[in-house]
Amino acid sequence: MKSELHPPGEGAHRDLRILLALWGLFLLFPLVAPNSYAVGLAVTFCINLMLIASLNLLMGYCGQISMCQAGFFGLGAYVSGVLSAKYGLTALAGIPVALAIASMAALLIALPVLRLRGHYLAMATLGFNAILSVLFVELVDLTGGPNGLSGVEPITVAGYAFDTDRRFFYLAWATGLLLMWGLLNLTRSRIGRAMISVAGSEVGAASLGINTYALKVMVFVLCAAVAALAGTFYVHFNQFASPETFSFSASVLLLVMVAVGGWGKYWGPLFGALVYTAAPEFLRAFHDVELLLFGLGMILVLMFFPGGLAGLAQRLCRRSSALPASPVAAAKGKVRHG
Repeated sequence: MKSELHPPGEGAHRDLRILLALWGLFLLFPLVAPNSYAVGLAVTFCINLMLIASLNLLMGYCGQISMCQAGFFGLGAYVSGVLSAKYGLTALAGIPVALAIASMAALLIALPVLRLRGHYLAMATLGFNAILSVLFVELVDLTGGPNGLSGVEPITVAGYAFDTDRRFFYLAWATGLLLMWGLLNLTRSRIGRAMISVAGSEVGAASLGINTYALKVMVFVLCAAVAALAGTFYVHFNQFASPETFSFSASVLLLVMVAVGGWGKYWGPLFGALVYTAAPEFLRAFHDVELLLFGLGMILVLMFFPGGLAGLAQRLCRRSSALPASPVAAAKGKVRHG
């Protein structure tokens, strides 16, 4: 789980230009989408992007193993959903409450467990996810239990309801853009470089004067809040939540998607979210062997592309940039150097 350390500003402007170009094209997607279902998948992609980006920041950049990201995802969804469905609270009021509760829960968990390392840390976070999964099922009066939570109202801002796939898409699009822009600035900042040093060697980072424990706690809480935000979007978009969505297996799958996208790479969450969203749709026709094919595909990616799809894309870009644009351009270059 090694990250690429960039000097301040190197590549940041290039990545920002690419991000703005990609997101500008993505904004046009509802205009060319064949139906509302495809627009809904685009919204799901944005939600998955938040989830995978949060885990990539924690594990890929800071080097801390977490098996409870789906739990924070569910905590945000259920808190905001229950406040809406059971108590009639608007989403604008319920979402901040959900983020606050998820952040406090993350802080309470982080203070003891982030003193652990490696497999011990993974098992501790796994236990927290298991506790949340049980609560989502057993608190039937609040969560609806195994049947799920229904009756959640859509997000409404100044009387404008994001109650259709297309309307919600623009909200998710703007949030995704802000998230990727924020990650670009964070990972290139002093804090980002401190995170990368902790992932490389915690002892070495401490010798440089970095408060590694405080940094890990801060990043853990931040990533939990982002996952909870994704959960609030999920529940207000689908207007429903089910415990299976936030189970231990979901946390494992998120971890795999981080690896498939690319550990500690800025573009990794984009690739991971794309695979996480699109693969089930392509494999739906192979219902009997869907899980087998999905698992086989993930194994092949991890075996042959250890840097993930983002690492593969970087290598291809470097090779293409190393080649001359055309024979004429190559000849001109020789003349100039000659």
